[in-house]
Amino acid sequence: MKELLQIGEVAKLAQVNIQTIRYYEKRGILIPKKRKESGYRMYDTGTVKTLNFIKHAKTLGFTLTEIKELLSLRATTTSRCEKVRKKAKSKLTDIHEKLMMLKQMEKNLKRLIVKCENQQTDSDCPIIEGMEE
Repeated sequence: MKELLQIGEVAKLAQVNIQTIRYYEKRGILIPKKRKESGYRMYDTGTVKTLNFIKHAKTLGFTLTEIKELLSLRATTTSRCEKVRKKAKSKLTDIHEKLMMLKQMEKNLKRLIVKCENQQTDSDCPIIEGMEE
């Protein structure tokens, strides 16, 4: 593998869109190693690993802001594992709260659907009435 790669090569290796890489650069998450006189962005081979990290972190529910923080912790060594563990635990708590909220939404929708299915007339809609309450 070459030492420096153009943006298209990085995108292909990481299986992401070129616009994604540009967006991450704009957000300060990715930084090209250098720019050629022609303006081409040149990235080191570690950028592919960073893009894989970003993709995996996104699947775990981390926001780009949180991912940027995690990437900065990835570069440091002093107590980084503890900091990352705290961020992961915080994310897990957020996910549990969202799951509870989704379960409540599911319960409410099921109740409204059953009420609608048990209704004898078509003149009133229990679902619309339930959302107006």
